[in-house]
Amino acid sequence: MSSDDVAAPHWLRGLLSQQPAPIPWKRGLRAAASIAGPVAVGLAFGRIDLGVLVSLGALCVVFADIDGPYPYRFHRTGWAAVAGVSGYLAGAYLGSSGAWFLILIAGVSALVSAIGSNASMAGLQLLVFAVLGTGQTADPWLAARCFGLGAAVALLLSLAAWPVRGAAHERAAVAAVYDQIAVMLAASGTAAARQARRDLTDTLNAAYDALFTVRSHLAGRDRSYRRLFVLLTETTPVIEAAVAMVNAKRQAPPEYVTYLLDAAYRIRVREPLAEPPELAGDSRAVAQLHAGLRAVAEFRRSDGDTDRRQDSERIDVGVLLGRRTWMVVLRLMLCVGLAVAVGRLLDLEHAYWVTLTVAIVLKPDFGSVFGRAVLRGIGTAIGVLLGAGVLAISPPSWVLVGLMALAAAALPVGQVRNYGMFSVFVTPLVLVQLDIAQAGEWSLVAARLLDTVIGCAIVLIAGYLLWPGARRPRVGEDLAATLDTIAEYLHHALTGQADEKSTLRRQAYRALSDLRTAFQQSLVEPTAAGRVAAAWWPVIIGLERLTDAVTEVAVAVDRGAEPIGEHDTRVLAAAIREAAKAVRGQRSPKRPTLPDDDRLERVVGELTSVNATLRGPALAGGRRAPGAE
Repeated sequence: MSSDDVAAPHWLRGLLSQQPAPIPWKRGLRAAASIAGPVAVGLAFGRIDLGVLVSLGALCVVFADIDGPYPYRFHRTGWAAVAGVSGYLAGAYLGSSGAWFLILIAGVSALVSAIGSNASMAGLQLLVFAVLGTGQTADPWLAARCFGLGAAVALLLSLAAWPVRGAAHERAAVAAVYDQIAVMLAASGTAAARQARRDLTDTLNAAYDALFTVRSHLAGRDRSYRRLFVLLTETTPVIEAAVAMVNAKRQAPPEYVTYLLDAAYRIRVREPLAEPPELAGDSRAVAQLHAGLRAVAEFRRSDGDTDRRQDSERIDVGVLLGRRTWMVVLRLMLCVGLAVAVGRLLDLEHAYWVTLTVAIVLKPDFGSVFGRAVLRGIGTAIGVLLGAGVLAISPPSWVLVGLMALAAAALPVGQVRNYGMFSVFVTPLVLVQLDIAQAGEWSLVAARLLDTVIGCAIVLIAGYLLWPGARRPRVGEDLAATLDTIAEYLHHALTGQADEKSTLRRQAYRALSDLRTAFQQSLVEPTAAGRVAAAWWPVIIGLERLTDAVTEVAVAVDRGAEPIGEHDTRVLAAAIREAAKAVRGQRSPKRPTLPDDDRLERVVGELTSVNATLRGPALAGGRRAPGAE
């Protein structure tokens, strides 16, 4: 029997894999201070109950805290704090007798989540802490004030360095783009070049996200941010020339790699950029790269707003009133209602834990419901054994505070690495916070395990197995939309149209990056969704190669080559849009007659490969491929 025969299924490997993200040490220290600190103070003054309430308030900010621009972090954590305090106050006021009102709060939470990412985090905090509030016995107003104090302290710690660090994160994000261009050029002609190209796309996305998020608040008035915009958007010709060299497997002069690394350092320390080195007698490709680097150094453009995408969240009425949003709302309300009902029927002592599990697992935009339920179940089971086991031993209170600090410091690691790891850390932390008064009771272990299993079972059965469309793949529409975006980019780039070409190129590569993320989330599904994602995974590779081929031709046009004829461009764009229609229509793409032009040989070859892949595993044997809903 081969190793492939005994290998774990693709969805299980996907669930257990970790994201290769750096450890967020600073966030870990802030989390430990804001969560364990109040408990330590309460213990010192003999009011550990109040310290726990303050610590719970800090938890809602710690969950929302991320690395990024300070204005964005303030917006995200601030709304999370407001939602958490509001939810906790409502839950504490309603008490266990008002648990049925959690169904309405769940509906509001899901509806708010449709607005955008920050609203989604706020919606989650609203529901989670409303559930926690129903399980508390303290005076509602006293509990809410302590909770609000904890949220305020955590928010202050998160933003404390804002006055002195300013745009440090944004400078680092822009500098990382220059570093990654250097890495890609250094890898040209090697097997690592393709991965370096993808890493550059991710780095560009992060830099644009950072700057446009801040820009939406500053309205372009800050000079330092304008400078960073110029430094970022001026990389467009550099990247295009670098991609062309990588596609041609040509080695870039090491002097330019060194120059890019030096430019990244100068951006980080806020120093002016040096002039790029002059290399006489080299190829036209190197000359194009030099021209791009010189434009960066000279700041030839006064304003870097070549891409006017805004990431500020606006309410899209069409999304809020759409069928998909309301299906999400109804699913969450149903599962929360079932959790409340089961808790009442089984007369569980802490029934809110079942509802809490449902609320966290069934978050609509945090990836696969199946994957989160499995990871939550496994992670919580381990966490319960750790947390409840520690409580059952009944160690000294100061030992519990130290363990809380360790678990809190590990939360950001779990958030960026693996959701199951996050559950392992957060479960003992919340257990100690909520049940510290019950230290010494071994019954907590079985009770918390049972509550978690019931919550995950409700989600898997009612919210996944029996819910209409839950097991159907949803990646088809994302794939079709990406094809349409690439078609639009191709039409502008190959005909030499300068207007919006840079914007469309960025949109195309961003769409590819988002598509890769959506497919990776679907890969953890054990049903048709995971199989289709696995079968269509080569399409993403093909689309990346196709987009690079289009960029290569566009660079040649920018260097003075004749633009591609309007007829050939229309044929290619129509062929890509036909592929998008085929995905939406759950059929094989038609076989168009593609242009016979030597300059388009690579574009035609990659497009033919994409079409062949779309006709492949997902459509083999006359079966209809699962497409978008």
